[in-house]
Amino acid sequence: MKDNVQQEKGNKWVTRISYAIGAFGNDWFYAVLSTYFIMFVTSHLFGKGDNAMILYITNIIALLRIVELFIDPIIGNAIDRTKTRWGKFKPWIFGGGMVSSIALAVLFTNMGGLNRTHPFIYLAIFAVLYISMDIFYSFKDTSFWSEMSSLTFDSGEREKISTFARIGSNIGANLVGMVIMPLVLFFSLTKNGGSGDLRGWSMFGMITAAIVIITVLVVCFGTHELDSDLRKNKEETKLKDVFKVLLGNDQLMWTAVSYGLYCIGINIFNSAELYYFTYVLGESSKFAIIGTINMILGFFSISAFPALAKKFNRKNVFYACILIMFCGAGLLAIAGKNLALVVLAMEMFAAPQAVIFLVILMTITDSIEYGQLKLGHRDESLTLSVRPLLDKLGGAIAGWCIGPIAILSHMTSGYTYKTITPGNVMTFKLFVIALPVVLILLGTFFFWKKVTLTEKRHAEIVEQLEKSWGEKNDTSVGTGEHAVAGEYDIVAPIKGTYLPLKDVSDQTFASGQMGQGFALKPSDGAVYAPFDGVVRQVFPTRHAIGIESEHGVIMLIHIGIGTVNMHGTGFVSYVEQGQQIHKGEEIMEFWDPAIKKAGYDDTVMVTITNTKEFDQVDVLPKDNQTIDSSTNVMKLIKN
Repeated sequence: MKDNVQQEKGNKWVTRISYAIGAFGNDWFYAVLSTYFIMFVTSHLFGKGDNAMILYITNIIALLRIVELFIDPIIGNAIDRTKTRWGKFKPWIFGGGMVSSIALAVLFTNMGGLNRTHPFIYLAIFAVLYISMDIFYSFKDTSFWSEMSSLTFDSGEREKISTFARIGSNIGANLVGMVIMPLVLFFSLTKNGGSGDLRGWSMFGMITAAIVIITVLVVCFGTHELDSDLRKNKEETKLKDVFKVLLGNDQLMWTAVSYGLYCIGINIFNSAELYYFTYVLGESSKFAIIGTINMILGFFSISAFPALAKKFNRKNVFYACILIMFCGAGLLAIAGKNLALVVLAMEMFAAPQAVIFLVILMTITDSIEYGQLKLGHRDESLTLSVRPLLDKLGGAIAGWCIGPIAILSHMTSGYTYKTITPGNVMTFKLFVIALPVVLILLGTFFFWKKVTLTEKRHAEIVEQLEKSWGEKNDTSVGTGEHAVAGEYDIVAPIKGTYLPLKDVSDQTFASGQMGQGFALKPSDGAVYAPFDGVVRQVFPTRHAIGIESEHGVIMLIHIGIGTVNMHGTGFVSYVEQGQQIHKGEEIMEFWDPAIKKAGYDDTVMVTITNTKEFDQVDVLPKDNQTIDSSTNVMKLIKN
């Protein structure tokens, strides 16, 4: 483990930057596919009046993306089973990135005029290319974000890598909006009222493919997967299992319903913005303004989220963001051709989206413990898989809508902003402004009425799980057997001054409900493994950890009293559930001044939760004795 940590420190900046570049390419591709590809289909792929072909294409795209939801579990399982000299994820990042980017570049063409000479052959080839592109992108996307778990075992470093990745994602997703029309128009032979031509869009497709390939190579050469027993024995995720978890976990289900409606609404609105600039304003080149401001505001909104959530709580932040979005939608409805008002309206709608995403992500993550308490088992991977499924479903349904909306509004090939009538604009606004508002309002209603999982409630749930840990809601990944007969000397996992467990202020521990043990007033923030064994559970707030020795001794190490309310601030975990640990290895670290500053008791409590399995349990230290991490503190005997 220490060797891994040293290796990570030596390469951490290369890893962070390489991974951020990978996130940039990943989200550039996704933005092009989910937001701008449909503009190419409706405006340039077919001639004026070829509405049937546009509908065929949009139906094919939507149906294939929905079918792909059922393929995703197979993709995840295939990735989990991958074993190569290059690691588990890199082959899929490389292969998936190459195939999907080349396929997308081909889709941004008319395939040599096949769309006009043999339209149904074109549709068949399009369908095969699109599903292939989407599947290989899913391989790459799933592998890319999964690779983060293999880059480091340090949760603090993971947070840094995640932050870099989020910055890269923000730049990639929004830079597309800044450059797409300038690039398309630069390479176009005819401007077509500001929408460009087939040549311009095809060149943009090739540029996108080149960007993806370059960023994929950076990830493959700039990151290194660390091997661990932690990453083995993954279970296959099946779509039916996702629905089973949804139905059993009502907080996850209602959050999913809310977010699903929200996703459809924002995808319709976001996809329509370029249409507005092209066909209403006649200023497609100025669409770059939106991408530029989105990128800048994205940094501020992401950075501001922790402080906002702490001061106002997540749900209030969510409602405030929704209100701002509704004000933006209302302003766009009356903005007409006033560029300043249009930009302001679209930014009011766009800026809160990153914050809402984080609120939903945190709520879904918290629902893991809610489900664990309610159902008696922990469904971490299945719960977290719900959010990307909803993103894809929302994008698919929104894409299904945009084609017919463009046809009804006369915003297709052969039309320009000069031919669009006020009636066309009214039809367009009805579908791309009013419909999203209704969907988001409905989602917000469900979030307000049905989602009760606040930060305070989550902290209470974690405390309940702590009290029942080792009895119900057992997440053991250890031996799964009873303790083995024998005599066991247990050393202290932390340095400090001994305190009898009965004297601590937490009655759950003082009463012996959590098993016999001892307490310490810490003199150091490092926590070491007291024996060889396996991690049974790292609590989400990182203030407690459950471990099991190779002989079946189950220990809970709990840092502080009331520290669950710190939500992980000041705590770092170097291990994860299922990871093998060795005696003397540092498994956790905490910043004691942070606990005291927050007003909580920093007493560390250590208990043997399966005390009843032993015939004799002796706690060895005396009151106020100074304890070192190598001091024998307990003797356990099982006949």
